[in-house]
Amino acid sequence: MNKVDIQQIKQRFGIIGNSPGLNRAIDVALQVAPTDLSVLITGESGVGKETFPQIIHQNSSRKHGQYIAVNCGAIPEGTIDSELFGHEKGSFTGALSDRKGYFEVVDGGTIFLDEVGELPIPTQARLLRVLETGEFIKVGSSKVQKTDVRIVAATNANLIQAVSEGKFREDLYYRLNTVPIQIAPLRERPDDIILLFRKFASDCAEKYRMPAIKLDEDARRLLVSYRWSGNVRELKNLTERISVIEESRKITADILRFYLSDLNQQNYPVLVKKDEEHKLFNSEREILYQVLFDMKKDINELKKLVHEIISGQYRMPVAEERTFPHSIHPVHSVQALIQEVKAVEEETLSLEDVEKEMIRKALEKHNGRRKNAAADLKISERTLYRKIKEYNLN
Repeated sequence: MNKVDIQQIKQRFGIIGNSPGLNRAIDVALQVAPTDLSVLITGESGVGKETFPQIIHQNSSRKHGQYIAVNCGAIPEGTIDSELFGHEKGSFTGALSDRKGYFEVVDGGTIFLDEVGELPIPTQARLLRVLETGEFIKVGSSKVQKTDVRIVAATNANLIQAVSEGKFREDLYYRLNTVPIQIAPLRERPDDIILLFRKFASDCAEKYRMPAIKLDEDARRLLVSYRWSGNVRELKNLTERISVIEESRKITADILRFYLSDLNQQNYPVLVKKDEEHKLFNSEREILYQVLFDMKKDINELKKLVHEIISGQYRMPVAEERTFPHSIHPVHSVQALIQEVKAVEEETLSLEDVEKEMIRKALEKHNGRRKNAAADLKISERTLYRKIKEYNLN
């Protein structure tokens, strides 16, 4: 199947995207369409699995026959057999007349079984018989009937795991999975996300007679970086919601972020413009400088306090003495404090090395101009001068 054929299929069925995985899935669907092989389409919810059974049917010899899509997860367990295979009058309460099931009605056509993993085990056995022999029996009947139906199934569940857990028949899985087609999630098709957004925005604008919304550069990057757990369906809903609610037709990252689900906020990368990267680096460095100097200041004050206590120059206020528990004597607390200070002093050596290196780099950056270096370090020139002498950085 060549590129032109795939492009024609995309136009016919409204498929947007050029990712290799998407093109491969369409190619497999077109190649298997002329056969009667069963096809199992897998992929997350919202990726567009429902389009591929139509591609297969419309490009098969059954295209003039009936096509019906059945959501197996939406039909109650008590009536699923009747829906698929039919029933006879009086076979159960409420069966007031005979009823034809889908396999009888669609004889010669194609049945799409969506969410096939939701089928009850007894129904799975009936479906397996249809796949193997083309035979089925209506509910409440003993008469075997024949049908010629092409089955295309789809699921967003892990059927291999369901088989291992006894929730899905292994033999049915292999019968359905004769030709597998995997539809990639939207997050693995980053180049298609913007194309889909533009298409949905254009469709919404035409439908409601309004200018189409457009994304700025930051918003485009945010849109591509989002996880899209709901895939194409989630993207379409988001585009339509923004189109209708927002007055501005230019959508920024801040506007877009407001509409994205909080559940995936942790997946956002930090968006930084190139001209802001230097500012961000400087800001983080300045914070580190300030933290280091504050820590050094606190350590010096703590050392001074301990020295006063040891030399007897410090008298603890009565209010503070009363805050000690009866089981802890202030002297014991002072001794513990002294031990903590000694431990902090040991770590101060490495802290001083870092401080010294930062001051040296700031001076080099500003060619020895202390005023500029002090401003960069967020300290006064007097403090910088003292530090230079202390660390012998002349």
